[in-house]
Amino acid sequence: MIRCLIVDDEPLALHILEDYISKMPFLQLVKATTNPIEALTLVQDKAVDLVFLDVQMPELTGIQFLRIANGKAKVILTTAYSQYALEGYELDVIDYLLKPIAFDRFYKAVQKAQTVLQPSQAAPQPAQPEAAQPKQQDLLSDFIFVKTEHKIQKVYLNDILFIEGLKDYISIFTAAERIITLQNMKKMEDALPTKYFIRVHKSYIVSINKIDSIERSRIFIGDKIIPVGDTYRDEFFKIVDGKNV
Repeated sequence: MIRCLIVDDEPLALHILEDYISKMPFLQLVKATTNPIEALTLVQDKAVDLVFLDVQMPELTGIQFLRIANGKAKVILTTAYSQYALEGYELDVIDYLLKPIAFDRFYKAVQKAQTVLQPSQAAPQPAQPEAAQPKQQDLLSDFIFVKTEHKIQKVYLNDILFIEGLKDYISIFTAAERIITLQNMKKMEDALPTKYFIRVHKSYIVSINKIDSIERSRIFIGDKIIPVGDTYRDEFFKIVDGKNV
């Protein structure tokens, strides 16, 4: 069991997270409190493994809490304000949940936590409740056709990791191959569903679902590091903070 602590100065937020945690068989709620000082004592005593931490609290902010805790427990930040996302990622939080928190987004965050805290048990998870499942079946079956040097090739959208633009052609990277096509980035961007793909640089489009992690203005997909351009930064982090993917 992953021992959980909720820290939030809003009783309603505590109640929602308590309810969500009760639905997950691998989570155990140790304490739900509005007092960050009490919570910090539990973390320092190593009585909990995972903290759902509000950012804006009167006595001690979530960011201050993180710095004092110094990695003694893993943290998922919760807040109504998206501007703290980048700072949270820099402090090595597992995830960042924007209020109001939907169950499917919570579910995804705790799966990440289980991968970190219980790596041997992360795979055999019970099925997510049907009402909360992300509606991504269209992505699994949707595809585009691209013209390569010798043929016209079908590319399933769910296979695309990222796309790189190079002068008059682009490279589509999947886990299995690199597909080169004579096409410009604007045309490719227009052909892809914005729900799942976002342009992050003049030379890169990424699949939101394939992002492994974000560090400052760098996106990690597998062993590839993709820069986030200044022109695209605000829109990208807005989606990272608030979009359920």
